[in-house]
Formats: sequence, C-alpha cells, structure tokens
Amino acid sequence: MGEIVYYTRAVRKNCLTQDSISRRDSRRSLSPQAGSQFRLHRRGIHGKMRLFVSEGAPGSLPVLAAAERAQGRAELLISTVGPEDCVVPFLTWPKLPVLQLDSGNYLFSTSAICRYFFLLSGWEQDDLTNQWLEWEATELQPALSAALYYLVVQGKKGEDILGPVRRALTHIDHSLSRQSCPFLAGETESLADIVLWGALYPLLQDPAYLPEELGALHSWFQTLSSQEPCQRAAETVLKQQGILALRPYLQKRPQPSSLEKRAVSNEPEEEELATLSEEDIAVAVTAWEKGLGSLPPLRPKQNPVLPVAGERNVLITSALPYVNNVPHLGNIIGCVLSADVFARYSRLRQWNTLYLCGTDEYGTATETKAMEEGLTPQEICDKYHVIHADIYRWFNISFDIFGRTTTPQQTEITQDIFQRLWNRGFVLQDTVEQLRCERCARFLADRFVEGVCPFCGYEEARGDQCDKCGKLINAIELKKPQCKVCRSRPVVKSSRHLFLDLPKLEDQLEGWLGKTLPGSDWTPNARFIIRSWLRDGLKPRCITRDLKWGTPVPLKGFEDKVFYVWFDATFGYLSITANYTDQWERWWKNPEQVNLYQFMAKDNVPFHGLVFPCSALGAEDNYTLVSHLIATEYLNYEDGKFSKSRGVGVFGDMAQETGIPADIWRFYLLYIRPEGQDSAFSWTDMLLKNNSELLNNLGNFINRAGMFVSKFFGGYVPEMMLTSDDQRLLAHVTLELQHYHQLLEKVRIRDALRSILTISRHGNQYIQVNEPWKRIKGSEADRQRAGTVTGLAVNIAALLSIMLQPYMPTVSATIAAQLQLPPPACSILPTDFLCTLPAGHQIGTVSPLFQKLENDQIESLRQRFGGGQAKASPKPAVVETVTAAGSQQIQVLMDEMTKQGNIVRELKAQKADKNQVAAEVAKLLELKKQLALAEGKPLDTPKGKKKK
Repeated sequence: MGEIVYYTRAVRKNCLTQDSISRRDSRRSLSPQAGSQFRLHRRGIHGKMRLFVSEGAPGSLPVLAAAERAQGRAELLISTVGPEDCVVPFLTWPKLPVLQLDSGNYLFSTSAICRYFFLLSGWEQDDLTNQWLEWEATELQPALSAALYYLVVQGKKGEDILGPVRRALTHIDHSLSRQSCPFLAGETESLADIVLWGALYPLLQDPAYLPEELGALHSWFQTLSSQEPCQRAAETVLKQQGILALRPYLQKRPQPSSLEKRAVSNEPEEEELATLSEEDIAVAVTAWEKGLGSLPPLRPKQNPVLPVAGERNVLITSALPYVNNVPHLGNIIGCVLSADVFARYSRLRQWNTLYLCGTDEYGTATETKAMEEGLTPQEICDKYHVIHADIYRWFNISFDIFGRTTTPQQTEITQDIFQRLWNRGFVLQDTVEQLRCERCARFLADRFVEGVCPFCGYEEARGDQCDKCGKLINAIELKKPQCKVCRSRPVVKSSRHLFLDLPKLEDQLEGWLGKTLPGSDWTPNARFIIRSWLRDGLKPRCITRDLKWGTPVPLKGFEDKVFYVWFDATFGYLSITANYTDQWERWWKNPEQVNLYQFMAKDNVPFHGLVFPCSALGAEDNYTLVSHLIATEYLNYEDGKFSKSRGVGVFGDMAQETGIPADIWRFYLLYIRPEGQDSAFSWTDMLLKNNSELLNNLGNFINRAGMFVSKFFGGYVPEMMLTSDDQRLLAHVTLELQHYHQLLEKVRIRDALRSILTISRHGNQYIQVNEPWKRIKGSEADRQRAGTVTGLAVNIAALLSIMLQPYMPTVSATIAAQLQLPPPACSILPTDFLCTLPAGHQIGTVSPLFQKLENDQIESLRQRFGGGQAKASPKPAVVETVTAAGSQQIQVLMDEMTKQGNIVRELKAQKADKNQVAAEVAKLLELKKQLALAEGKPLDTPKGKKKK
C-alpha cells in the first residue's frame, strides 16, 4: 500500500474499520486487516511520541489508561491542551485526543491510539476484540454521545439519559454473562475493555445510570475502574469534578442525534461531506461527460450459467432451510435475502454469477412432521417445498435454482464423498449410547431431545447444541431429558455408528484456514466461532443415525442407518447444482476459478466452516471450498423471539397478507440486518423508516426530480450547464457511489443501503437550495439554472434506480420505467456517476413510489402478530401437479395484480374521484379471485358491512 498516512474526518455510523481512516480518498482499497497497518510503526518504538489530551474530553480517558502499556517501549510525552486547540495542522477543526508519532504522522481516533499502545506492548490482535471495537464505534458511541449531551449540556435526567444507551448496556451485560469470563474478550483485560470502559466511565461513574439488574456489567465496570491506570486517567480528565468536567468540551460539540429519536431531514449532516480535491472533482466531471458510452458491453446470458476462464466467477449459496418449517423474517434476512442482495449486485457488476438454494428435506424433523400431519415424509417434503418456493418468490428472491435434497444426485454425491473418506481412513466406528423413546418406539435425533444444559443450566437445550451458551452436547449428557414428541423420558440404549475423524483432519483444516482467512471477507463472528472450536480441540463427530428417512449408508453392517443430516445437508449445494447442470463439477471442483460466498445465520457456521471443509479436504477431490463465509447474528421480534406455535412474529407466508409490498419488507429487513449484533424487528420502527427514509427522503426526491421534468420541460430532460457547485455535487455523489461499491464488495449490506439514502439526501438538499420551481418563472438565466438543476436531479434519480435494484427490485424497475432508462442503465452498475439521461431524453409518466403507513394500520398488525394468531397449518399448496402452462398463467396473473395494485395506490395517493378508484379496486379484486382459482385455493367469503 506504500506510505501509510493517518487522517480522518468525523466518523459516520457506517464506518468500515475501527481505526477511523477516512474514506475521503475513495481510491484507497479497504484492507480487511486495517489494524495491521499499525505494525508498520513498530520498528520505531524507541522514538519519541507525543500524546495530546484535553481536560473534559471523553476520548482522553481510554488513551491515558492505555498509554501505560507503552512504558519502557517508547518515549511518550503527554501534553494537556485546550479543547479548541487545533493540534493536527491539516485539520480545519479541533480533534482530541491526538497521538503524534516520531515519523510525524498523526493518529486521532481514540480506538486507533489505544490499539497502537497495545501493539507496542506485544499484544496480538484477535477477531473478538475487533468485533467489539466495531460495535463500540457504530452502535455504542452514537447512543452514548446523545446520552452525555442530554445529561451534561441539556440537564436531562433519568430515563431520558438511560433510554438511548439501555440496549447497548444490556448487550454488554448479556455478552459477559453468556461467556462467563470477567472481560470482554476472555480471561484477561484486552484493548476492547479499555476502549469501552473509557467510553462508558463518564456516565456509569454515577450509580444511577448503572442498572442494578445488569450484574455482569456492574462487576466488569468496577473491576476496571479500580485499576490504577484507569483511576489516574479519570483523575486527569475529570479533575474530581465528575460529569460536570465534560461540560466545556461538550458545549462546543454539535448536538448529536440519538439512535431512537433521530430527526428526519432531507439535508445531509455537514460532517458527512468529505473534503474534495480539485482532482476529485475533475475526475468526476470527466466520468459524467462520458455517459453510457463508458459502460462495458452487457454479458450474454448463459443457460446454464457456468464458470468462464479469466472472468470473476461468483458462486453464492443460502443455508438450506428445513423443509418442514415455514421461515420467519429472521430466517429470511439471515440467509436468502442477504444472499439475494449480493447476487443481484454481482450480476450488476457483470460478474459471472450463480445463486442457488433449496430445501433440506431429510432427517427426523421431516419424519415427525409427517406423523403429525398423517402424511408420508415425501408428501411432507413436496408440500412444504412449494410453500418455501412461494414465499421466496413473493419476496422476489432471484435464485438461479431453488432445489431440494431428496434427489438421486444427493445420494450419489454423498455416498461418493463418504467412500473417499472411508478409503482414506477418516471414518471411525464406535458404539454410542443413545436416547430411545419407548413410547414412540424410536431412537431420538438430537434435535428431538430437550433438557437442561449440563454446562450452563439452560432448561431448553437441544440434544446437539445449547442455544444459550453455544456448546455442543451429546444428547445423553442432558439433564432431565424429554422426548419433544410425546414428552416422556427416554432411556439410554447402545447402537453402533460411524464417526468423521475430525482430529485427524485438523491439520489440513488449519492449513486451509491459514490460506483462506487472510484477505477474505469472513465475518468476524464466523472467524471467532471457528477459532473457538479449534481452540477447544476437534473431536470425532457422529455422521449416522438410526432413521429411515435419509441418505442410505453404503457400508456393510450399516444398511439400517442413514447419514446424519448435518453430514450430508451441506452436500446439498452440490446435488442441487447437479440437478441444474450435468457440468456441476465446473463449479464445485474448480477452486482456482470460483469464488464461493456462503450466507447463513451464525448457528450454521460450524457446519459450513468446519464440518464440510473437513469432509471435502479428506475426500481429496479438489472441491471448491468457501472463500467468504457471511454469517449474521439473530433477528428477534419486538421484545422476544419468533414462535409459530405461540403466534408471535411474522412468518413468510403471513407477510404477503399484511398488504405491505414485498419491497418494503425487503428494505426494512435489510435496514436492520443483524450484522454486528442481534437486532429486533419493530412495527413502530418499520413505520418510521417507511415514512421517513422511503416516503419523505427517497420517494420524495425521485418524484420531485421526475415531476419537474414533466411539469416544467414537457417530459424532456433539459440542457445542463454545470457550475462549480454542480461539479462538486457530482464528486460527492461519485464518492458515495464508490463507497457503496466498497461496502458491497465487503458484503456490508446494511451499511451500503445507507449510501443510497445519503445520495438521496444530497439530492433533496440540492433541489431545496436551488428552488427550480421558483427559477423557472424568472429570467432566462434563472430558467437555464432551473433546467440544469432538474437535469442533474433526474440523473441522480436514475443512478438511485440501479443502486436500489439489489435491495428493492420492484421499486427499481418502477423508477426505470417512469424515467424510461436505456437498457444498459438498468443492467450495469457503474463505478462512477454517469450522465445516463442526456438533454432531450424523454421520460414517462411519473407517480409516487411509496405509501404512508398509518399508526392504526401498524397497531392492528402489532396486535395480530403479537400472540393472538390461531394455530393453523399453512394453506394447502398445489404439490407438483401444476402444469407448466398453469405456472405461466399464475405468474401472468400475479404480474397483472401487481400492476393493478400500483394503479389503485397511485389513484388513492392522488385523491382521485371515488368512483374511478372503486372501479380500479373492483378490477383488482377480480384478479385476486382469478389467481385464487388458478392456484386451487378456496375463495374468501365476502363479508358484509355492519350497520351502524
């Protein structure tokens, strides 16, 4: 990377690293190991360094506590300066604390300075610490800044202060409790502890803001606060004045926005605008002027999609959902929706992309569900496969193939891998003590045993893993075990089984991880989970079960057994591809040319990052292994968990019954995607995000830009004579577009969505400042200015259309149709902001994109999905009896319904004549009736209105 220069600007919530390296220079590549840059300076550790701190500056607390780590390693001079002193010569505003290195370079992010001191002491970086630092920067600091400002500057107290930070404090407490360690990253104090302690100390020094029920947090905070380096740091910064010492510093800071009550504005925050060089502006103007001619040619469509030598070949998988479970919103965002965004983005980049998924259909779960519904396992699979496919189709998931694991190809591939492992000595035989339910007359699969965890005491632990502490469990180790089917107590009996010898494969796995992880985009939680497994040492893993419904074991003496679903389920990706093309090995036995991205929730990480790689490595058949393992945390529902049996939460088959379009669901789920920590679906928050970000920000801007073209210029894009301010806007939009690319290339899906909304805010502000609706009535120069503003704004709208496509494909297509975008502008996502709609381009009819969600509507939905739903099986599905012609007819009707629904919404938004609206509504109802008949569903009985 050459010379490292440390510089920054105000840190946004969606910062990429913990080290506050600015993205002003958009041409810099974003290293996944940003922290390693500090190692470049360790050769100068005996030189002089100067640390500038300020009394009353909260950031000075952790750096002073960490500075003692550098004792004996370097000469460090600590200088106390005023809060308005500008220490860094090239910054135009004060920034403290600052560390000036002996090289003359500066560090001025609190966590970056602390990291530097820790590295000097010989500390080795780890993923968990990096994960905590990212969380501190993106989640804790915005909330904490608001709380401190309310307390110190505005004089608020009580819940006004605790409200913004309560969720963050609870997260720390739960993390400490769950891992049963005194510190955030383990048994010893780490960089994460010092940074978080320093951030929290000004608030938590007052016991009123350290809730008593958060016992683990209380113990952690007191332990750190009692250490001498932390005590000396507190005395230096707060001068025994307590929280009041911060007032002079905070009064000179801009008022922060709280996370929960952030004001909605069309104007971008000043600190979000990067400082532009003349070169930045010139490059942006040159790219703009080239227009669509600078785009690469469209890739010809392949069928089937196969790897191409010399091109970027991207293979994307979503974790295979259990066939007998209807997916809830957490399942959808954790796997298929996140992968869909990346697949759509990959195709827009003209990468050769194959995206696949399917239902995981073998195992006891299917057998049990079949017993419950009085069907055969195959009938259950057929029924629920269609339900899954319908749900994902409604959410507009763009699979190249959505398959299933109950196929001959699955049996052939699984048995081949097993035979290769057996022949190479990687499979063991042993007798296993198992739980057998005498009442059900069957051995119980792990997931159908429930009891008390032997490690943490959690009372609802499964027979394979505890959801609370995450530890693996043998079912017979459970205390007070119960059969989940009949609730009787099972007995222990012996059975002979096969085991994958993971210890024998551990060295191969370590070697592969050593080559794969550096430079990859494995999420921090995935890295941490795999390393924790390896730290504890791998153990042989049973790969067979006493069942009938599964892949048969091709070994004498084991004819009555099948493979354990978690041994062969991940081979489902291969067999699904084999059902798609007989050239499947070009994807799955081609690691040199294929980049494999796998999407899942964090509970699936061990099987994709450890069990499958061990199996593939042991088979020695040149299998393609995961390059980038993308794991989310969990999505909760309001204040609890999703539960189909209790009627709590929205499940996939219910979302379409709410009347809220699929793209709104996609947007909100992606907006709250649990990337760094668990998040929660909230009806109130969904209403706010729809009405503020979509309706008032994005929809408002795109509608205004198009309406100005239609109203003032007859539907034709006017001539544009760019001023220096316009050129500066081009550069800002280009930088945000490039940041969007950088984020999505790192699979930072949630943060990239913020870039779209930021560009829209830039556009709204541009229109508001220039007032084209006034200028169009003025002089010739004013009318010319109105034309330029309108033309530039509608081109920004065109750019937003293609940027939105991975997130909201239907809305994207609607914008493209309204603006009549040329085909290349709908299919290729540029890396620079181009003039897509030149002067003279004719646009189509412009209409509103979004509808307001009303409070009573949302409250009704909250009540409906809060636990009062009737327990019912999913609606009957047509199971593989629909002919090809019937499927086409259904799709046509669905498309017609979507169009008609848009017409009705537009008329209502325009407050059209009631008779006209009623006529269009009648057409929509008739289409719904036709669709129901085509799908074989019973027609709803019309309900009469009650008389008043």
